[in-house]
Amino acid sequence: MTPSKEKAVLAFKKNGGILRTAEAIRLGIHRETLYSLLKEGKLEKLSRGVFRIADGHPLSNPDLVKVATRIPSGVICLLSALSFHDLTTHIPHEVDIALPAGAEEPRLEHPPFRAYRFKGKAFTEGIETHSIDRVQVKVYSVEKTLADCFKFRNRIGTDTAVEALRLYRERKKTKPDDLVKFAAICRVKDVMRPYLEAIF
Repeated sequence: MTPSKEKAVLAFKKNGGILRTAEAIRLGIHRETLYSLLKEGKLEKLSRGVFRIADGHPLSNPDLVKVATRIPSGVICLLSALSFHDLTTHIPHEVDIALPAGAEEPRLEHPPFRAYRFKGKAFTEGIETHSIDRVQVKVYSVEKTLADCFKFRNRIGTDTAVEALRLYRERKKTKPDDLVKFAAICRVKDVMRPYLEAIF
């Protein structure tokens, strides 16, 4: 392996095994080196402009990692967030991602995703950052996700939102105050109240 390729592989390893093209170039890796390593099987393409070291550990959640690296301004939400937090029996067929109102529509070949527009505090509040496969992935907290599910109940189904609330109630640690706070932020306090009273 040439010194430039060795340097590139080392840079990938130091950065968790995954880099976007722009990040690789900033680290002094030439575009031709990237494509040469890809051709040799030393790198694999996760999605357009995102590469990972080929001999790395298998990704535990490749779809969330791909979306987080390609759409860094987005936040995993709704069914995808419910699945991440183990609060649904449904298997998401696409990644739900929240974007600020007015944000440009992302371009991503794979995995399939659905973008939702959130305004003000409904977008900025309740964001947690989780390290998944050494990639920083933004996901809404459990309580914020539950409020979002009631807000978008016509899209995901009221039964899905209620099921998630029941699964949440079965946990030892619940935060009813946070639920009420996020219900107010998402303007679904009146919608959620009867369910909260019945379940809690």
